[in-house]
Amino acid sequence: MTTRIVVPALGESVTEATVAKWFKAVGDAVSADEPLVELETDKVTLEVNAPAAGTLAEIAADTGSNVAVGALLGTIAEGAAAAAAKPAAAAPAAKPAPAPAPKPVPAPRPEVVASPAARKIAADHRIDAAQVAATGREGRVTKGDVRRRPRSCRRVRRTRARSACACRASGSASRSG
Repeated sequence: MTTRIVVPALGESVTEATVAKWFKAVGDAVSADEPLVELETDKVTLEVNAPAAGTLAEIAADTGSNVAVGALLGTIAEGAAAAAAKPAAAAPAAKPAPAPAPKPVPAPRPEVVASPAARKIAADHRIDAAQVAATGREGRVTKGDVRRRPRSCRRVRRTRARSACACRASGSASRSG
């Protein structure tokens, strides 16, 4: 038994379409509702799905040809031809090599929104801004938040490079004063 593949209704004022691309070739196995051909009109591009499972027996409208609504695009052979195509299609599916085990991906760090001054102070004192409780507008970390944070660097003063902070005393600061 064969099933016809026809151009569907395309819209109120659209009467013809152009065959843009065939996704299957003659002899390929198709399943019901699988996209077979792409049609283009002035207004839309659409895919025509297979009305039944089987084997694509004929392509009546080649790529680039204009077709009217209801015109024959191709036919699908059902029954014995389709039954012969199903085991052939199932055989390659049974042989795929096992995929390697995926490596664990580290959880993404939440993006911390901090003012430029807060980022600078945090970097100078080796403080992770994500560990600071934010009190600024829309959850922004402010320089006051960084200064108030309890940390191993006990003295984060408002003075610049001559701070008596433990970070500066150890000589690990990136700039000197």
